[in-house]
Parts: sequence; structure tokens; C-alpha cells
Amino acid sequence: MTRFAFVAAERANHAVSMLCRVIGASVSGFYAWLRAIPSRHSRTEAEAELRGHIGRIFAAKRRVYGAPRIHAELRREGRQHARRRIARLMRDMGLQAKRGQRRRPQTTNSRHDLPIAPNLLGRSFVAERPDAVWLADISYIPTDEGFLYLAALKDLATREIVGWSMADHLKAELCVDALVMALQRCQPPRGLIHHSDSQSAPASSSWAA
Repeated sequence: MTRFAFVAAERANHAVSMLCRVIGASVSGFYAWLRAIPSRHSRTEAEAELRGHIGRIFAAKRRVYGAPRIHAELRREGRQHARRRIARLMRDMGLQAKRGQRRRPQTTNSRHDLPIAPNLLGRSFVAERPDAVWLADISYIPTDEGFLYLAALKDLATREIVGWSMADHLKAELCVDALVMALQRCQPPRGLIHHSDSQSAPASSSWAA
């Protein structure tokens, strides 16, 4: 029991001034300590609540979120806390994000019996005018919910992205939608070369056609 706790316990029976003289403390110091008790309880309750939110997010995100991402998630929920505080509480709670290499998605497929178009471009990656050669490719973007796939068409002459499409799958319509966008935007003349790596597009009869 602290000295001021003794005064608080005995003040119903004795004068506060006398009790403070006994313990060698000031009366003003005792009342300042007394006023601070509710705030200490409030801080303890607030920290317990924050620990609960941290544990909830950590479990919901499959134990892969560290302090920076949990801090960002709390901000999205409207909860403003210092990132260092989040990191400290996670250490106190024994929460450590699982480390592991994310599985790289496969954007190629060479195991198919569909016809492969001839390589009209060869190794000559030069175009003298726009809408003469479009280069097609697929890439992926990691997100918290999985991977998104981006199909894009670049004009070889201008280096401009003339069409694109994004989806959470690698079905043929991903590339078809990018091509449709480019055709509608640019309306190229006959003779356009549409070039892609032989394995970069999803294998599909509609795409091969």
C-alpha cells in the first residue's frame, strides 16, 4: 500500500492534514494523487480495449500482419494510435507475424494443344508508326485478399498502354477485355501486329482464334 493509499483508507477516521503529517507528505500532493486515480483506470481500460482490437485483427488476417499493417488497419477503422505503441503491445502479447515466402502465381501455360500463332515480329522490336505493333503481357499484383492479374497492351512506337484489364483470375476474357479496350480506343488500320510471348496469354480457343 502506498502512503497516499493509507491516507485514503484512514481519512474517514482522521483528518487528512494530520494523516499527511504522519506520513510526511503534503495535503495538496494527496489530493493530486486522488484525482489521478480515475485517469489511471481509464488508461488501463483503454489499453485493454486496444489489445483486444489488435488480437482481433491479428487473428482475422491469419496471423500474417505485423505492427505496420495492423496499425494501418486500425487507422482504417478510425482508431488513431502510434505505431510504436502497437508494436510494443504486440510484443507484450507475444504476437509475431508468420514469415514465409508468398507463392508466386503462374501466368504462363505451355501445356496445351492449341495452335500457336507465327511470330511475325521476330526479334525486331521497332515500330515506325503508332498502331502498327501492340505488345501484350500479363503481370500480377499481390493484395491482402490474394493476387490480381493485369493484362496490358503497349503500343511499340509510342510506348503507351492502349488497353488493359484486371481480374482475380487468368481466364481468356482477361486478355480479350484488354484487346477490346485497345481496339475501341485506337481503331487501328488493317495490318496491326498483336505480339505476345508464346506463353504469356491464357490458353483458350477463343484467345487462340
